[in-house]
Amino acid sequence: MLQIEQLRYNYQNETSLSFPDFTCKTGEHWLLLGQSGSGKTTLLHLLGGLLSPHSGTVTVGDTVLKTLSTAALDKFRGKNIGIIFQKNHFVRSLTVQENLLLAQQLAGMKPDKKRIADLLARLNIDHKLKSKTNALSQGEQQRVAIARALINQPRVILADEPTSALDDENCSEVVKLIEEQASLAGATLLVVTHDSRLKQRFEKQINIQ
Repeated sequence: MLQIEQLRYNYQNETSLSFPDFTCKTGEHWLLLGQSGSGKTTLLHLLGGLLSPHSGTVTVGDTVLKTLSTAALDKFRGKNIGIIFQKNHFVRSLTVQENLLLAQQLAGMKPDKKRIADLLARLNIDHKLKSKTNALSQGEQQRVAIARALINQPRVILADEPTSALDDENCSEVVKLIEEQASLAGATLLVVTHDSRLKQRFEKQINIQ
């Protein structure tokens, strides 16, 4: 479950953003739409605990994020929240497998090479297990980013503009892949985008101005 209530964020230039209350139940798939500059990415960072709100709450499961210390929040995020960023942030000197092992380690979880191999096979990218991430195509990097978001079996998956740079065919494929993997994990999925092509794919939608 993912819930926000009376959420507001203030930038240093004193610009203030307020977001509508909403609740995404366990296993539901949501689309959050908004034009550029509407605060979509800021909201995603608040939901993922990467930013702290000026006021209001973000709740994941039974946990209110702002009640956690920095260290506890980092560990909680690693175990419970998977984020697919608009630009993939991998450790370029590491292989695909090593990047996923690092994600497990940072969440305080035991290394699980079998889970990594199984997840990559599910995403049809297992043949790149030992490849450096900077040697992958854009589509391959996208699949590894999805794998990293799923590796610790999170309760919530947040996807930031996952289709913005894709043509229609690849847009459909990537969204289908994210939805399928979220369903298999039983996770709540929230896709944050300004891509109007996704409107017909999601019954549940939030639109911010």
